[in-house]
Amino acid sequence: MTSDRSIDLRDQAAVKNWFAENRPDTVVLAAARVGGIAANSASPAEFLYDNLMIEANVIEAAYRNAADKLLFLGSSCIYPKLADQPIVEDALLTGPLEPTNEWYAIAKIAGIKLCQSYRTQYGCDFISAMPTNLYGSGDNFDLATSHVIPALIRKAHEAKLAGAASFPIWGSGTPRRESLHVDDLADACVFLLEHYSDEQWINVGYGSDLTILELAQMVADVVGFTGAISLDTSKPDGTPRKLMDSGRIARLGWKAKIDLRDGISGTYRYFLEHGSTRNSQAAHGGAVKA
Repeated sequence: MTSDRSIDLRDQAAVKNWFAENRPDTVVLAAARVGGIAANSASPAEFLYDNLMIEANVIEAAYRNAADKLLFLGSSCIYPKLADQPIVEDALLTGPLEPTNEWYAIAKIAGIKLCQSYRTQYGCDFISAMPTNLYGSGDNFDLATSHVIPALIRKAHEAKLAGAASFPIWGSGTPRRESLHVDDLADACVFLLEHYSDEQWINVGYGSDLTILELAQMVADVVGFTGAISLDTSKPDGTPRKLMDSGRIARLGWKAKIDLRDGISGTYRYFLEHGSTRNSQAAHGGAVKA
């Protein structure tokens, strides 16, 4: 959604009024309260409440104002902590969630079910896509609230500037993560809006994963940090692995195009130009506004 003014998507009246004034025919619901393990653990109420309110308000308003199509973006964290790998869509609700991000995951699962229910009851063409971990230009590099790649970029960059012997990463370094460039996700969103209409949510992934330590080593190489990477095993690992099976969208004709190393290099260039302005307040404010 675009507008000449920002609105707080948690505010039902504001969302209702915006939709009545603008009446968009297509809605991409990407707004969310987001963050890594630390942010989820520190603010469980906000991660659950804010995301529930955002999706409920926008989905209801899209229905009330006869939007032709809505695409809801979820997250790979909706799937069980110990789901078989790669994770197929049918794994949803087959086991316990990862405790460090269950508040966010529960909210995103509710969003999927909202889209399904409006499709079932009202015939709305509301669809859901589950992207894997995202990174890219415009990311949040605040260490208290960021996801893994921007956090690693900042840590490696600051260690390089300081001439440090090493920089730390959380946990054992063994969990595996799949990472998708945000420009690839944007391309996938356009593709799905044009070619997909189904009750079933659909995975959107890169297709391969690395351990956190391997990812840190790649980031360090891109940044030019030549020191060591230390493991802070007092911190949690999170989900052991989250490689998604993106076979359904691949069979429709879409796949990711941006190489991981190339994408990290571009994200580092963005950080050098804009990273110091991306703090947790800006990231959280943008997360709940359109």
